[in-house]
Amino acid sequence: MTKNTEIKLFGLLGKNISYSFSRGYFKDKFKQLGLDNFKYLNFDLKEIKDFKEVLDNNPNIKGLNITIPYKEEIFPFLDKIDVTAKKIGAVNTIKFTKRGNLKGYNTDAFGFENSLLPLLKSNHKKALIFGTGGASKAIAFVLKKNNIKFKFVSRNPTKKKEISYLDINKELLLETHLIINCTPLGTSPNVKLCPELPYQYLSKNHLLYDLIYNPEVTTFLSKGKEKGATIKNGLEMLQLQAEESWRIWNS
Repeated sequence: MTKNTEIKLFGLLGKNISYSFSRGYFKDKFKQLGLDNFKYLNFDLKEIKDFKEVLDNNPNIKGLNITIPYKEEIFPFLDKIDVTAKKIGAVNTIKFTKRGNLKGYNTDAFGFENSLLPLLKSNHKKALIFGTGGASKAIAFVLKKNNIKFKFVSRNPTKKKEISYLDINKELLLETHLIINCTPLGTSPNVKLCPELPYQYLSKNHLLYDLIYNPEVTTFLSKGKEKGATIKNGLEMLQLQAEESWRIWNS
């Protein structure tokens, strides 16, 4: 049990985050480690500008995780940004340094890569990424690092590497065997929702990865499993990124 009685505060910054995995995970971790003076809170903000109020009201914050929709909007509030996070263009972890600076990191990429690599096969050369938010940027970073070609799928494609859901056809799915859902579609309680694509063309050659972890098997994953595809939810990724955040906060 720690002898230092000063409360050391950590937390999650996001919007509509009552479902948070992180709060429960770190509460259990602190208990297991006997860190009675460590607390993890949810900071549910309507707008990112309210972040300044969080800082003013909680001078004992030592580290934060960042989730939807602030992984990109948080940048102007940071004093420093880690090289990898800068390349990705999204931050999901903030370390409060001894000098009082806020330094941004991205542990999503670490979590995704280490949970994905054991599942990759020789035919996983091309991928589709559903969604274009902060999480999808970390996914794209990992795919590029591992020489997997990819396209973003968006409801309103505006950039060169983006296509519409309507562009996903039999021909595309026959040559694209890795499909990653970075959208919130299918998250509890709206478990019947899923990205629109012709699931009938999926096969045992496909690997479907859903960043959602609640429910354990989303409709997206269930439809893939029915066609013999390998499926993976986002729980291990979250556990890995959480542990990497903990390492950063304590380094």
